[in-house]
Amino acid sequence: MSTPPRRVTQRDIARMAGVSQATVSLVLNNRTDAEVRIAPETRDRVLRVIAETGYAADPVARRLASRFNRIIGVFTYEPAFPSGSRDFFHPFLLGIEEYAERFGCDLLLLTSAPVVDGRRRIFHQDNRLRLADGCILLGREIDGAELHRLNRDGYPYVAVGRRDDAGGPVPYVGADYASAVARLVEGALRRGHRRLTYVSMGTTAESSEDRLHGFRAAATTAESAGQMSALAGDADTTIDTLLADGTTVVFVEDFATAVALESAARRRGLTVPGDLSIVTLGDPTVPVPTDIAFTGFRIPREEMGRQSVEVLTGVIDGSAAGLQQRLLACELVEGITLGTPDPAVDRR
Repeated sequence: MSTPPRRVTQRDIARMAGVSQATVSLVLNNRTDAEVRIAPETRDRVLRVIAETGYAADPVARRLASRFNRIIGVFTYEPAFPSGSRDFFHPFLLGIEEYAERFGCDLLLLTSAPVVDGRRRIFHQDNRLRLADGCILLGREIDGAELHRLNRDGYPYVAVGRRDDAGGPVPYVGADYASAVARLVEGALRRGHRRLTYVSMGTTAESSEDRLHGFRAAATTAESAGQMSALAGDADTTIDTLLADGTTVVFVEDFATAVALESAARRRGLTVPGDLSIVTLGDPTVPVPTDIAFTGFRIPREEMGRQSVEVLTGVIDGSAAGLQQRLLACELVEGITLGTPDPAVDRR
């Protein structure tokens, strides 16, 4: 099946007409007042490119242009915005930028918030939240009290990632971790695994709870389905515990922990997946050097970023049909670290 042509954007129009994107926006919105001076030949050139490309402004952008500043805030609870292309948050921001351009919005990165106990806070003495029409919130753990205040104040926002109610339901675009983990567990059971262990990060974040829920829901037919925290010891200690328990497959929430477990197993002369299968439950949150193709799943981070803009613009302009809470499917990765246990080996 052929790939549909890429949608022409205002940035494309600006490049082909040799003008700024702001000039294209002014022409599209038919700004001719005294404060806006665009030479007739420039306006004609922009209109000619628009006609030649068949460009059509997104209807959402039209609605926002007439009523709002078209500024979307982006706030992350982590101490700093990502700088590397392999950073966990980078794909989210790519998706956000893509759809902000599509809807004719500018992005305002809210970076002035002070760091308290290793995390930023939205509300502080000099917060600039109101400069934006609404805000997208990023972070593994988002402060429930601040979500409660946003709900109370009626400020338009959307969280990236599922969030529990906070003084009312929270609009979000998240990943369906529970279903993804359940599918991986079912795949392990089909291969003959009966002693499963879940290694958590020891947090109470909704994303962790969803993963664990998926594991428990799917592992009901296993002989043993245990849980341990990666914070309880180093990789060698964890390997000792897994071998003593007779575990044949371990589901690891944190990618870096999975890499450390594979290295520790190899140092012991064990093979993965021959002696121990390892399944990862998401993408690396920090760059982790490894050549191992782990079995697991990928989080649809760019699409979550895109749809967060789509949801937020609907909240801002009132076009959203009720509360928006979306969970997007994760893509399973075949990998090489999930094998079939040897029934002749008693690991207990």
